[in-house]
Order: sequence, then structure tokens, then C-alpha cells
Amino acid sequence: MYVVIVGGGRTGAQLARTLIAQDHDVHVVDDRKQVLTRIHRELPTELIHEGELLNAQVLEQAGIEQADVMAACTTHDEVNLVLCYLARKRYGVRRTIARVNNPRNAWLFNDLFHVDVELNQASIMASMIQEEMSLGDMVTLLKLRRGHYSLVEEKIPAGAKAVGVAIKDLVLPRNCVITAILRSGDVVVPRGETVFEVGDEVLALTDPKSARELVALFEDPEMD
Repeated sequence: MYVVIVGGGRTGAQLARTLIAQDHDVHVVDDRKQVLTRIHRELPTELIHEGELLNAQVLEQAGIEQADVMAACTTHDEVNLVLCYLARKRYGVRRTIARVNNPRNAWLFNDLFHVDVELNQASIMASMIQEEMSLGDMVTLLKLRRGHYSLVEEKIPAGAKAVGVAIKDLVLPRNCVITAILRSGDVVVPRGETVFEVGDEVLALTDPKSARELVALFEDPEMD
């Protein structure tokens, strides 16, 4: 995957290092002397492009015309928005990601400016806290589709409503699919006749609302 990262600060540089380690083709653009000095020590020189962040020639030198993803990681929201707009409208970049510096500006990071994914740290932290408070011991393993769906894991204790009940007889939440059960070190492929046992570690694909309903089935009600 070809990725252009605009903004080589701590966030952009860390993102670049992570993607390079995963064998992606990464190019970083920045115009700050002190930042360029630092990232030249951290990243291969041929992947770093110096120049004005909104300069078409500089962006094209970084290969934005062939990029699969453009990540706008600058410290200025207005620049990140313009970068996303240019990336999609002028260069046809399929996927844009933008950093939100001021949470008050988050409402601007939408389809109007062709922002596919907005990274709002304040919002992410708030949602994580809310999720942890509402899901109890359930663990989120993976986020899908911008957080609309998650792969979650829950260990079934004694006293849970699901113990001794077959999947086909358990009224599961509407947007929930049991994907696997880990039992005594083995993986059990869930079928309609599979009966839940104490100690089962259940993996499920679910949305936030259904996850909360799933907690009620897989947790001991006396622990509430």
C-alpha cells in the first residue's frame, strides 16, 4: 500500500515507522527544519520530502497521484481539511485520514471535505471510557467499520443466563454473531446445538448496542 503522510511531527513520524515496519510504501512531507532534522535520523532519507505542505509540486514529488491513502497529520485543522479535499478531488486518492487538533472543529471533518476517517483523540478517549464503563469485563479485540462493529470477547462465569443453554435457544441480540468459543484450550466452532459452559471464552461480532445486551447474557447478574 502506498501512503503519503503530510506532517512529520511525533504522530506522523510514529505512523510512518509503524507502516514501514509492515512493508508499506510510505512517504512523509514536512516543511519545518527542526522536524526534518529529527525525522532524517529516524526514517530513510528517500522517503522524506521537504516543502510547503499544500504545494502541488511537493505533494506530487511525494507520489500523491499514486497514493492509496493520504494521512493529514499536521497541527493545523484547516490544513488537514484542505489536504483531504485536494487528495480526493485533484488526485483521486481513495482513502483520506485527518488528525483533529481542536475538538471544536471535529464537525468539519466530514464528506464535504472528503475526510474518510477523522482522528479526534478527545472523542476516542471519551468513547473508550464510556465503553469500558458499560461493557464490564467484556474485552474489545478489534474495531470494524469506524467503530460501528467490534470483535469482542467475554468469559462466561457460573450464574450467567447463557450457561447450559444452546445457541439456538438463546435469544441473541439482533446485530450479534457468535464467531468462536475457546474451551479448555480448544476452539469450538459454534453451531446451533452448541451449549455454553462455565469458563467458555466467547468471541462475538457485534455493534455497541448489541454488545451491551450480550453482557447481560454472559455475566453473572449477582455481580451487578
